[in-house]
Amino acid sequence: MGVMAGIAVPDLDEITEIEAAPPTSWQTVVWNDPVNLMSYVVHVFRTYFGFDADTAHRLMLSVHHDGHAVVARGPREVMEVHAQALHDYGLWATVRKDPR
Repeated sequence: MGVMAGIAVPDLDEITEIEAAPPTSWQTVVWNDPVNLMSYVVHVFRTYFGFDADTAHRLMLSVHHDGHAVVARGPREVMEVHAQALHDYGLWATVRKDPR
């Protein structure tokens, strides 16, 4: 350790690289509700996310039978935008940390 103007300064060979933590992934989750028709949920998934008919139908069935489905993964800010858009369509959606 060197000294510079009375302040201890680490030598360059003592400095180690600090790896940035990998970004945390988040999920947008759509929850089952007693209001929206299954056909409407499929319509929203196809319209907003651009899912093909089979994917939209599979996710809708997951919402219907399992009570929820993960419809998107990514940065928190993007997942919050998705959740708000789904709210605007009248669906119940939340954002949570991706447990993976």
